[in-house]
Amino acid sequence: MTKFAGRGAIVGGGFIIAGATSIQWSSAVVTPALHAIGGLGASAWRFLLGSLVLLAITRPNLRHWTKAQWRASVLYGLAVALMNACFFQALARIPLGDTVTIEFLGPLLVAVMGRRTLRHAAFAIVAGIGVVFLGHPGGHLNSLGVVFALGAALGWGLYIITANNVGETSTGFGGLAVSMSIASIVTLPFAMVTLPHIVHDPYIGGRMLIVALMSIVLGFALEMQALRNVPPWLAGVMMAFDPAVAFVLGLVILRQHPTSWDLWGLILVIVAGVGVTVDTHRNEDLTVSASDPVSDSN
Repeated sequence: MTKFAGRGAIVGGGFIIAGATSIQWSSAVVTPALHAIGGLGASAWRFLLGSLVLLAITRPNLRHWTKAQWRASVLYGLAVALMNACFFQALARIPLGDTVTIEFLGPLLVAVMGRRTLRHAAFAIVAGIGVVFLGHPGGHLNSLGVVFALGAALGWGLYIITANNVGETSTGFGGLAVSMSIASIVTLPFAMVTLPHIVHDPYIGGRMLIVALMSIVLGFALEMQALRNVPPWLAGVMMAFDPAVAFVLGLVILRQHPTSWDLWGLILVIVAGVGVTVDTHRNEDLTVSASDPVSDSN
């Protein structure tokens, strides 16, 4: 058995669920502020405040860092910056549940590529049909919002791969702090542009601090712990219920009521994610069984 089997997978799944809930909740919290500072501004302030908190907590000793650690952290920071910038731009245009469902195509693609079989390709097609249902003709989705959500999907897929590398090359959360700092540097111009809004409206600043703590500090830390227990492809399919969490929080907090088309799209995407999970687990069991030596009990 690999280090990801058994208890590690269960622990990793628990971390992913907790991280997803915290991150999606923060997305619902930040939505009212998007009209004032925009998607890029919200993303930038989340990185800036979150990285400052992480640096204060972890205080990473960078003098002893290796090239591998720096490379992993830089790539992770760039992937996260892409994912969040596109995500908030999409969130400013389409509902939370729809945004996360489309964005989930990224982790699903990572899962499918991790175990390239005809069944996994079929599940990917099912997920694609689900996304078509979300943007059905005459639907309420903004086309530019969908494009940004697809950009977030690309970023989320890269995030899963690069976060795993950070988890493997560093201990604790120093790597996460450096990665979030890199993301904050990349997006800093957008924070500076919206600084007058933060200064003149403490309500927005306080909301962004809460969002930073819920997502950057708590949410990403939980997901990094998960990626230390499960491989990237399995993490991708464990995130299949992220869209469901987003739809529920969008309904409860933002009063965003999904249509029947939305629900069918959500169901198809979740079925695809769960299907890949079950199929992968079965294949792993068969591989382990085939590799175990047969012992003679007589």
